Amino acid sequence: MLCGNGGRDWNDAAANQGSSRISGKPPAAGRSKEGFSPTETLMDTRTATAELGWTANPASGWEEVSGYDENLNTIRTYQVCNVFEPNQNNWLLTTFINRRGAHRIYTEMRFTVRDCSSLPNVPGSCKETFNLYYYETDSVIATKKSAFWSEAPYLKVDTIAADESFSQVDFGGRLMKVNTEVRSFGPLTRNGFYLAFQDYGACMSLLSVRVFFKKCPSIVQNFAVFPETMTGAESTSLVIARGTCIPNAEEVDVPIKLYCNGDGEWMVPIGRCTCKPGYEAENSVACKDLKRERTAGHSQTQIYPLL
Repeated sequence: MLCGNGGRDWNDAAANQGSSRISGKPPAAGRSKEGFSPTETLMDTRTATAELGWTANPASGWEEVSGYDENLNTIRTYQVCNVFEPNQNNWLLTTFINRRGAHRIYTEMRFTVRDCSSLPNVPGSCKETFNLYYYETDSVIATKKSAFWSEAPYLKVDTIAADESFSQVDFGGRLMKVNTEVRSFGPLTRNGFYLAFQDYGACMSLLSVRVFFKKCPSIVQNFAVFPETMTGAESTSLVIARGTCIPNAEEVDVPIKLYCNGDGEWMVPIGRCTCKPGYEAENSVACKDLKRERTAGHSQTQIYPLL
């Protein structure tokens, strides 16, 4: 038996991928994806050393299992495969996630999906997609007895579709086609949030979920130090960061500032600092005392690293 509550052979194989070749695609163009900007992780199931303990409803839906990733690391995954039963509505709710002051949240999902057309005698209700939702709150409110199992209180992020699905042929050849999708949502104003995954007829494994936010790194530019700055609530937001002149430098013309964009990149520099009289510029990151250098025979220079 390939699917159903009583037999989840293919899903177990998807979760235990250590001996399998993996084929996957990066996030498609136009969708949110993590670049080279600094990020801070709020939750990553790949680092879990015990059961995740998420809440599933009904009990016959999502199931937590232990498996291996492509590097033979033990991981905790969730799977569901009730494609032969119509009218599926299976919910999976994470634990409370503290946003740590972030205004926009990114969710990276790695998952495998069975190709519906490869399943014999499967009804037309078989799906190859699932829904991602979030619920914002100030405190831990959801438990196994009090969680919400309908769309009403949640905000929908997106319907997540697989770029690649696998068939029985792939299963026989131990080729698990892993999809990686990243979505973002905001603005957030409460202390934290829950993520909810809704299955309505797919045969899939949710291999890992990583939740993070982006920020611009601290940097020294134009003889000024700019602090690490969180990105704004929208992907198009620009957050102003005021710079502070390095020692022995002073502002010129206007207050110096940079803008942190939604991808965690600095842009639009305004104003600058320059070395005070009697000090000489050194690589735009330090001002050395010429008089002290002449008298002491060496430079008294305070260097700020370029981060």
